[in-house]
Amino acid sequence: MSKTLVILGAGTGLGPAIARRFGREGFRVALVARNRDRLAALADGLVEEGIEAAAFTADLARPAEIPALVGAIRDRFERIDVVSYSPLDLNGFTPAVDLTPAIQQRLLDLYFLTPMALVQAVLAELRERGEGSILISQSVSATQPAPVLSGIGPAMAATRNYIQSLAAEISLDGVHAATLQIGAMIKGSAVHAALLSGAIEPHPEFPDIDPADIAETLWEMHAKRDASDRQLP
Repeated sequence: MSKTLVILGAGTGLGPAIARRFGREGFRVALVARNRDRLAALADGLVEEGIEAAAFTADLARPAEIPALVGAIRDRFERIDVVSYSPLDLNGFTPAVDLTPAIQQRLLDLYFLTPMALVQAVLAELRERGEGSILISQSVSATQPAPVLSGIGPAMAATRNYIQSLAAEISLDGVHAATLQIGAMIKGSAVHAALLSGAIEPHPEFPDIDPADIAETLWEMHAKRDASDRQLP
């Protein structure tokens, strides 16, 4: 039976690139995001390229719904082998002076508590087979605090801390967990589109990056299992 990759936060930039990179290795792909029409179009496009894919609509800021989501994916594909988590909330770019507990709660749900719920939902299966990966892609603000990024930064920093601890605990079981901090604007992403439209101000220290390069890095992290934390560029 072919292995299954689950991409949570399958947007317009990184998600399709990850799907195609793992698809070239024979993986089937479960795509998860909120936009039903866009998700269905992406799944159809992958199928036309010869990659088995299916779409699952979900709000990833609701960690309590993750067990049911994972159950639906298992019903469709029978197994889960790799989880790639890279959602985006354009409203998460919040100055520290404006940050409130109410604002932070949704960001904690999306960037920290849902990854934790995912681990709980898939880890037993991966441990039983003695293989698999949990890969978290996030902003470099997880390690390098920056003005106006205080909303996502603390939540992602908590996730990085958690995944690093998890990686040390499950490596002997054959399961890999890793975080990838991205210090660049992903071409084709919603943030990149907002930048081009003038909806957000450009950050002088953030270069553009091809999502295919990130996807290649994630594949290497899964295949080589030699790093539980990396940064691009």
